[in-house]
Amino acid sequence: MNYIKRYHTPEGFSDLILVSDGSCLTGLCFEGTKDSKDAHGEEKDLPVFEETVRWLDIYFQGKEPDFLPPYRLSAGSAFREEVSEQMKQIPFGKTLTYGELAETMAKKRGIKKMSAQAVGNAVGANPLCIIIPCHRVMGKDGNLTGYGGGLENKLALLKLEGVDTENFHFPKKKTKGAVAK
Repeated sequence: MNYIKRYHTPEGFSDLILVSDGSCLTGLCFEGTKDSKDAHGEEKDLPVFEETVRWLDIYFQGKEPDFLPPYRLSAGSAFREEVSEQMKQIPFGKTLTYGELAETMAKKRGIKKMSAQAVGNAVGANPLCIIIPCHRVMGKDGNLTGYGGGLENKLALLKLEGVDTENFHFPKKKTKGAVAK
């Protein structure tokens, strides 16, 4: 059975939904985004939610919490878990690209190259936004692509962490039927 709790974020962010199996945090997503479609369950106060709220309160003060609430990644692949571990290594207030993350993964595995797209798919499957900081992974050239929690939330999280977002940009929208010149 899943349990949920809503967390009211500061202005400038969508509110969050916390999901638990009763003992561990299993989901954290922004309300009203594509990531929140599976965030359902009985609303209940749980110790894991208290820990997560404490973590979020510290984070939304612009500080890096020095602990993690107990969490469990859903039955994902070993590759996804490995990507999640690498994302946790991205320092507060820093970013890297999908390509750089793929290079790190390739080196760790002792292989010459790894697909940035494969890494991107694993990043996109992250069930614990903010805590596993997928918002710190960027497209090349400052492109803010690829955030299931909404690109506005991604940009707001980076600003909260003190990242210089001056050269970041939203992806160009493709116009249906447009012809490239």
